[in-house]
Amino acid sequence: MTTDLDTWLSDLSTPNYLWYAKRLSGNDTLANGTHQAGPYIPKDVLFRIFPELNNSAEKNPDTTFRLSVDSHGDERMIRAIWYNNRLFGGTRNETRITGFGGIESPLLDPENTGALAVFAFRMDGEHEDVICRVWVCRNSTEEDLVESHLGVIEPGKWLLHSFAGKPSIERNEDDKATRQNCWLEEKDFPSEWLQKFPSGIEIIRKTIELRPEFSRDIPDKRLIKRRECEYQLFKSLEQAVEFPRIQGPFKSIDLFLDIAQSILQRRKSRAGRSLELHLKEIFQEESLVENRTFSHQPVSELNKRPDFIFPSATDYHDPGFPDEKLRMLAVKTTCKDRWRQILNEADRIGTKHLLTVQQGISVKQFREMQEEHVQLVVPSGLIGKFHEDIRSEIMTLGGFLDEMKILAS
Repeated sequence: MTTDLDTWLSDLSTPNYLWYAKRLSGNDTLANGTHQAGPYIPKDVLFRIFPELNNSAEKNPDTTFRLSVDSHGDERMIRAIWYNNRLFGGTRNETRITGFGGIESPLLDPENTGALAVFAFRMDGEHEDVICRVWVCRNSTEEDLVESHLGVIEPGKWLLHSFAGKPSIERNEDDKATRQNCWLEEKDFPSEWLQKFPSGIEIIRKTIELRPEFSRDIPDKRLIKRRECEYQLFKSLEQAVEFPRIQGPFKSIDLFLDIAQSILQRRKSRAGRSLELHLKEIFQEESLVENRTFSHQPVSELNKRPDFIFPSATDYHDPGFPDEKLRMLAVKTTCKDRWRQILNEADRIGTKHLLTVQQGISVKQFREMQEEHVQLVVPSGLIGKFHEDIRSEIMTLGGFLDEMKILAS
């Protein structure tokens, strides 16, 4: 129940807890068959929680603690370990938490790949009690509630949030906080942007201007690099525009909450639109022409609006145009619990294509998609996050574009 989560969030929003939030990838769960046996947590995060792990003189130092997955009623003793054999002639150098008991754990269940998970670590030193409380979101409603507290958390990123007056830390899953020269200072922004926040497409086009060399990459790499660059640009603009506002003074609590809510809503809006706007730019760079060889946000039936129709909305509504030459592409940052939303968006099109940047999906859910005639499209660099049994059946962005060019010829 959502009320359970609401209470959980409220009870653990204290200086005694440090929150680590991420979307579970195929490497975290057992979805891709790599048997990592536990979620990835960066070294600096686990070292902060368990300083005893930071021992380079010992091979694979570890510690045990009690963890409760409150969303699913699962409590057990867990092991935190620094796999540091690179210091001893090996290749591994990462921290994980393990000992969840296999596929029965909500944190290892392949069906939870893509789910938003929050780890609340108790930081007051009372180690005889539960040290970590976890909530694995069970549906999109719960995810929306968590993100209303923390902001949008995208696949491949993690967030560390403290209630002790320290700023939140957000980084990529590979633990690198690279900026790709996309973080701008206030003086570098157009003056009008500082007065009125620009639209999503304006920020994306600024991203393309900042890093024109990305245009030489294949579409799959171009999409991933540009999204990261655009995200950094967005965050740096947000810092320039909003940081002075949140310094106060505030005339009322309501005014403070209004500003905070507007920031969160803008982040959510950006996350919801960014991926499809990047794709629109890439389609045009790849010689597709809007309203001739693709249509963006057209109306299909009953005022439904698929993200993209190929070759065009005009062809879609022409009863003489062959159904087999029509395509639809839906775009969702995460597809768990959301992929079924696309099934009735274009009645004339039998197989729906769905592009996502979610890092993995269970084999079972993939087969369910296939049964419903959904073709998954994933940027090539992310396909390794999926189980090897289904990788060859996933279409890359480049492969999808090749097919669209053939249809347009």
